[in-house]
Amino acid sequence: MAALTPDIAAARRLVVKIGSALLVGPKGLREDWLRALCDDVAAWRARGADVALVSSGSIALGRRVLGLPAGALTLEQSQAAAAVGQIRLARAYEEMLAPHGVTTAQVLVTLEDTENRRRYLNSRATMETLLSLGVVPIVNENDTVATDEIRFGDNDRLAAQIAVTCGADQLLLLSDVDGLYTANPKTDPDARHLPVVEHLTPEIEAMGGDPVSGLSKGGMKTKLLAARTAVSGGCAMAIAEGSVLRPLTAVAEGARVTWFLPEGDPQAARKRWIAAMKPRGELIVDAGAAMALAQGKSLLPAGVRSISGVFHRGDPVVIRGPQGAALAQGLARYDSTEAALIAGRRSDEIPAVLGYEGRAALVHRDDMAVGR
Repeated sequence: MAALTPDIAAARRLVVKIGSALLVGPKGLREDWLRALCDDVAAWRARGADVALVSSGSIALGRRVLGLPAGALTLEQSQAAAAVGQIRLARAYEEMLAPHGVTTAQVLVTLEDTENRRRYLNSRATMETLLSLGVVPIVNENDTVATDEIRFGDNDRLAAQIAVTCGADQLLLLSDVDGLYTANPKTDPDARHLPVVEHLTPEIEAMGGDPVSGLSKGGMKTKLLAARTAVSGGCAMAIAEGSVLRPLTAVAEGARVTWFLPEGDPQAARKRWIAAMKPRGELIVDAGAAMALAQGKSLLPAGVRSISGVFHRGDPVVIRGPQGAALAQGLARYDSTEAALIAGRRSDEIPAVLGYEGRAALVHRDDMAVGR
């Protein structure tokens, strides 16, 4: 089993979820803990890893400032608390990472942003750009505007979706438990800790319990739901007890955790997802473009000879060669009207044709499954 365990120190792109109970205590923000976490984040950035943080805590911080009573809040109270707390949370991360020369960004999302393909592509492009520039995004649900119908509801599942969206190879859920047990260890002395979960079976999923913290919305059930999203997207996921200082270092040095092993790698999982979609349109390309696709390159407008179907940005389209054979399937970066206008044009002609800069590729290689 030990040989299968991922090495967090070798993560290429790491998403870390921080629970409210770790970040906010009876007296407010736990600054010493957050500063130590930021020391870890800076260390991982220094070794070349991309890091994104999915941080709870805005509502817990905001309700203290507003003097809201203990217990459940109404949706409107939660939104007000989030509006007050989010700015304080973002400022705290900024101030504690700035001495390391690390730039932060605030990214607020809702469930709609990941379920709508156009919004998904926009979110993915933004995250990819931030990470490529060395920025550490601080991600949270947009509680100030989200209604119950468009909420994730917990940051475990949000973190898993962010990990899949940005192609992370590892996701770490920092919580108040050190992993998955066969039963609740607080009530069952025979409960066994599981260091590695190779497959999410119904038996494993039945081990989920209820939240144990008054501040945390998520329990083991939500973590197992997050694990299913992460591993199916090719991302390894770990559940770790995060109250220690330098929690990333603690995991790297062998702290007890539960690892959920991924199904393949993130890029392969994403391409399987794209290939399984029902196409909304077709792009016929010339021989030169067909050769470029076979070499793993993006599809540029110059290589497109004709377009059929009505599709929007983010919709799946089939790419066919000069003889009509299906070469690939990918997500269009333009809608069908725009694609028809720029078909056969060089990328540097796009601004003059469309009236805005646009994107060089009509279908980017990262959004393409070759060989349907």
